Amino acid sequence: MAMIPRLEMRQGQALVMTPQLQQAIKLLQLSNFELQEFVEAELERNPLLEREETTEAPKAAENGDAKALDFEENATPQEPALDVEIADMTPDLSTSELAEAGAAPLQDWSKASAAKNFDDLPGLEETLASDITLAEHLDAQLTEAGVSATERMIGAALIDQIDDWGYMRGDVREIARQLGAEEADVARVLTLMQGFEPTGVMARDIPECLALQLKERSRFDPAMEKLIQNLDLLAKSQMERLQVVCGVDREDLIDMIAEVRALTPKPGAGFGAGATQTVAPDVYVRLGQDGAWHVELNADTMPRVLMNQRYYATVSKGAVREADKLFLSECAANASWLVKSLDQRARTILKVAREIVRQQDAFFVHGVSQLRPLNLKTVAAAIEMHESTVSRVTSNKYLSCARGLFELKYFFTASINAADGGEAHSAEAVRHQIRGLIESEAPEDILSDDRIVEILLEQGVDIARRTVAKYRESLRIPSSVERKRKLASGI
Repeated sequence: MAMIPRLEMRQGQALVMTPQLQQAIKLLQLSNFELQEFVEAELERNPLLEREETTEAPKAAENGDAKALDFEENATPQEPALDVEIADMTPDLSTSELAEAGAAPLQDWSKASAAKNFDDLPGLEETLASDITLAEHLDAQLTEAGVSATERMIGAALIDQIDDWGYMRGDVREIARQLGAEEADVARVLTLMQGFEPTGVMARDIPECLALQLKERSRFDPAMEKLIQNLDLLAKSQMERLQVVCGVDREDLIDMIAEVRALTPKPGAGFGAGATQTVAPDVYVRLGQDGAWHVELNADTMPRVLMNQRYYATVSKGAVREADKLFLSECAANASWLVKSLDQRARTILKVAREIVRQQDAFFVHGVSQLRPLNLKTVAAAIEMHESTVSRVTSNKYLSCARGLFELKYFFTASINAADGGEAHSAEAVRHQIRGLIESEAPEDILSDDRIVEILLEQGVDIARRTVAKYRESLRIPSSVERKRKLASGI
């Protein structure tokens, strides 16, 4: 059979990603900061676009929604009030004694306590990336830690309370109250994050910061603990009293002071805090007088642009060349499409946020412990949109409520099937069940993962053994064999 070229016509359907459609998808996944920059660029490029002047304030502010804004008002890090100034911690020792002990020069600690300047510390800018903030660095480590969605929310709230030095200035009890979580859970997440890099970060004061660094070096013995607890004596150069308190001689005390002086009192100072931008919520959630939750867009984060029809009509009449007419036509089409895309973006964000609030209403009432199983498919089906659209909307979009500021994607949690075919269980609730079973186990009856599976099955939770092991490891709980070994050794 001879092969010859020929022309054929066929009909078919295909989805074509036009430039306008690509732009609409791009706008949907932009954060409000990125959106502002994009719109500013379009205003400069397109002469037919102009900003809509409006004096309308966000509805949450008009209604005096103090609760919804409370988290943001308290999010600004405060200047820490230190009980002991490090600059005053200069013991009455000769320079030669400190040098023999390997102590750092005296001026290092003085510089560490002066204002917020670490420019004189050698090599600091070489060890830390200046374009990564401390909050971003900690958030990345929190993600890698494999914590649950509940612990992720608690960790995010703790990160919001750190100052430029790396200290956690929030109150654990107040954070637990705001999130509706147990104080013990918040304390546990804080302890986990105090193991993050840089060492000493998330400490609540200088003694705790120094203790964390000494523990990492396996040098936090009882004598060193007494020294850290009595930094005021060190600042007053009361060496004789320190020797008595620590139970060491003068030579050992000199060595201990040298070790303390080699530590970093400001673990977070090497990160660029100046480039940090305050996160602005895209939506506000408040409890209305009718007892229902009201979801409102934050007007300050929604750019308002218009196409100047009068100017377009005027310049169109004066356009003679075909190139000018084509340029004006493209500008008019782009301006019209941008206005529609911005409006559609706002409506989509509002629709997704309302469905999330409806699905997770128990969280807003009772707190983080009441998060329900939720995935993209459920929300997409409820609002009749594609999962990819919901995914784009929930990325880099934030919700402000009385409990704080949360990214929309934090409200999506995994689910565990019910053994009797009933309503699924939240993965976070199952984690809490596993922790409770292990914490209440009898010394003579250490529960194995298989036994935990059997108990959960009796309680209506259909879960696999490997899932129990994964959840147990995410809770930093050792295996039954390790727990038995520790119990036998008396640890």
